[in-house]
Amino acid sequence: MPIVIDLDVQLARKKMSVHEFADAIGITPANVAVLKNGRAKAVRFTTLEAICRVLECQPGDILRWIPEDGSSDEGGSA
Repeated sequence: MPIVIDLDVQLARKKMSVHEFADAIGITPANVAVLKNGRAKAVRFTTLEAICRVLECQPGDILRWIPEDGSSDEGGSA
């Protein structure tokens, strides 16, 4: 998946466990694991807001895009 969720860095920065984090944002530790392991297919904006509020970060601090191999937006038709 070309969108990567980097929660580990922010959790370490805040010295927060997955369980503490899950309680603070109102989701289960299992769903935090889904986010951390890149298996999430979507993230609600309310969840993203809670993540940013608790971790005191911006969405760009935890979300990043990685282009897939062989893909390019140059010169192609839309």
